[in-house]
Amino acid sequence: MKVGILFSGGKDSTYATYLAKKEGYEISCLISIVSENPESYMFHTPSIERVKEQAKVMDIPLVIVKTKGEKEKELKDLEIAIKKAIKDFGIEGIVSGAVESVYQASRIQKICNDLGLECFNPLWQKGQIELLEDLIRERFEIVLSGVFAYPFEEGWLGRKIDKNFVNDMKKMQEKFGISPSGEGGEFESLVLYCPLFKKKLKIIEKKEIGEKNSWRMEVKLK
Repeated sequence: MKVGILFSGGKDSTYATYLAKKEGYEISCLISIVSENPESYMFHTPSIERVKEQAKVMDIPLVIVKTKGEKEKELKDLEIAIKKAIKDFGIEGIVSGAVESVYQASRIQKICNDLGLECFNPLWQKGQIELLEDLIRERFEIVLSGVFAYPFEEGWLGRKIDKNFVNDMKKMQEKFGISPSGEGGEFESLVLYCPLFKKKLKIIEKKEIGEKNSWRMEVKLK
């Protein structure tokens, strides 16, 4: 089956792409929504423009549509992007990296139902610690591109998701109620390498923007 991936460049959508490929789906294109609203309910925003470099090293066509990021209205822009993927690449299904967000999953499912597409959510309801451990085992190289909750601060930007990170997330979950994989919006991530990449991406320039417990990182990759 030809599918389009709802792709943000973060760990969940990239891992969903990897799993879909392992399951035998034909990855026809990536679909990315660039939101002007950093508080978007639906879409990953830090470093979203870097999906272009990621698509290139995966050698997968990329569909990009911009949105103002207004709640619910942004779903129309998502539908426009999916219709474009149907027209240009003949997709028959959509793959998302949704893990626990009923808000996101239900709206993606409705668009798929309306367009007669299959919807595949390979990470749905997966344990968050298990998800992080799977990413490490599968040799994903991931860094934090944004943090948005106490007790995170600027120093967390660029930190790698590794065994030490997982141990820290377990402690923070117990002490502060943090969602270990960022499902509560506590952090966003950027994938620099996974088995689908033809080469590793490197951060060659970065700019950190924010204050207190809310920071994001704008980067250039090579």
